[in-house]
Amino acid sequence: MRSPEVSAALAFLASCCFARPMPPCYARGCVRRPRYAGGVLTLPVSLQMSMIAHCLEGLPEEACGLLVGDYATGVTERLVPLENVAHSALVYTVDPKAHMLADRAAAADGLDIIGVFHSHTHTEAYPSPTDVAQAPDPGWHYVLISLRDVYPVIRSYRIADGIITEEPIVSE
Repeated sequence: MRSPEVSAALAFLASCCFARPMPPCYARGCVRRPRYAGGVLTLPVSLQMSMIAHCLEGLPEEACGLLVGDYATGVTERLVPLENVAHSALVYTVDPKAHMLADRAAAADGLDIIGVFHSHTHTEAYPSPTDVAQAPDPGWHYVLISLRDVYPVIRSYRIADGIITEEPIVSE
């Protein structure tokens, strides 16, 4: 747990710098598979700032978390920042238990896990071969935050059958 002073400093820094997942609910036995959002991620600026702060706090390791929202529309309602249980600057692993708890909490609120975010500490915000191999759901949004340069860069992708497609991020 970080102190209020550190949280405030990270949020300020993020605002200054701003310029292994599981399938969603159909794997839990839902009757119908949700439709894909159509290639647009809606991610409020406040959540983008929180993502950047979480990723900066995770340095020198990659940081990660889950996006919670409406699977059908791609609107993100909240983030679930998580620990990178791989403890690596090269790869990330979402804790399966934390993922399950986040999924249950989202379902209780009528929401879904709609994607995952993680940082790249030394490379651009583009999916690595490992990212592609760990992307089992083509309906998810895969958000990458590059911390390579002075200003963090946020980009979102869809990954289906090994094909990477960048999608726009709409801020509210």
